[in-house]
Amino acid sequence: MKRKDRDRRVLYDLAAQYAGIAYSPVQNERRDLWARHNSLNITRPPVLVSFGWWNAWFDEVFGDQAMQCQDPFYREHERTLRQMLFQHAIGDDTILEPWLTQRATLIIPPEGLWGIKGADTDTVLHNHVWHFQRPIKAWADVRKLKTPHHCVDRQATERDVSRLQEAIGDLLPIDVNCGPAFQGFSADISTHVALMRGLDQLMLDMMDYPQQLHELLGTMRDCILAVQAEAEQAGDWTLTTQANQAMTYCQELERPAANSGSRKRKELWCHCASQEYTLVSPAMHDEFLLQYQLPIIEKFGLVAYGCCENLTRKITLLRKIPNLRIIAVTPVANLAKCAEQIGNDFVISWRPNPTDMVCAGFDPALIRKTIRDALAVTRGQVMHICLKDVETVQGEPDRLAKWVRLVKQTIAEDWRAT
Repeated sequence: MKRKDRDRRVLYDLAAQYAGIAYSPVQNERRDLWARHNSLNITRPPVLVSFGWWNAWFDEVFGDQAMQCQDPFYREHERTLRQMLFQHAIGDDTILEPWLTQRATLIIPPEGLWGIKGADTDTVLHNHVWHFQRPIKAWADVRKLKTPHHCVDRQATERDVSRLQEAIGDLLPIDVNCGPAFQGFSADISTHVALMRGLDQLMLDMMDYPQQLHELLGTMRDCILAVQAEAEQAGDWTLTTQANQAMTYCQELERPAANSGSRKRKELWCHCASQEYTLVSPAMHDEFLLQYQLPIIEKFGLVAYGCCENLTRKITLLRKIPNLRIIAVTPVANLAKCAEQIGNDFVISWRPNPTDMVCAGFDPALIRKTIRDALAVTRGQVMHICLKDVETVQGEPDRLAKWVRLVKQTIAEDWRAT
């Protein structure tokens, strides 16, 4: 059998397994759960496990050495399918959608998104450890930034879609994602301004060079808005070009659908974060970040804010966001203080400490106590539980499924008792 035919057979068999799961009734149950939950209705807390290339253990299970396809194009789709089949085996409340996604080929300047070498790249030192090569060492370097544009290589994209369609036949539709490069972390300003100036220098800039920093932040805001507007004008925002670090279902917005056709940003979710500003005071967070994020995120229908940063002292500040719906409460945040400030106005996206959950042994008693304590603190509020940033499972990937079962059992017991 030729290599191409063998790769296609591997992909076809995996897609057949995935299709059977994606079209199963449980997915509709999860859709209804998330739609009610994200619309601030009290439901049993949904449970998520989030993982991918950003976790060190992922490479051990889903790296190239574990794949069968030899062609890099087919191998990436094989990896995605195996990852989603693993997600199904975990048993969390992730919705497995009945389509496969082909990311469009975007035409990016060779120097990177900002037209300046190093602004969105880094030097990897060793496994999942890297050093940023900050390109803006002097303020005069800001002039090197170039206004980016949203540009899709339609021919290359159509070629990739055709290859994938030939491989999986009529098992699943192919959703083409032509969304802009500036989304999520690439559009939250926080991530890339730290890459441009360096995290330590960024902290100093707020005190030593506030005017120059304001000018840089304003330039970044305007560039992101311009690119996102170009994508909207091109019809490249769709119901699958959105994210909220959970499931993008709610009662106010349309449900995700493959190849939905053009949508306005006002019809979609936006995820925004401020990880690099976690140690910055609320006042300086507002002055040197949020005021620049607001014009971007106000264009969207609903917003999920936060990733790994501690937002305990910034909930009041975040209320400036008129379309805010989800707030991240991380392991380093104070859940009780956050819950008190959030009340019933927003969804609490609580992330328990992965070290206590699965990374350093597996202690059922500790897990149960941690979950019970969180449920008690957030009683009567809208909260979901997301296990993320799992860097290691100590060679035992089945811990994730065991964790989900234990957490769901604990939730069920708590709900029966109340």
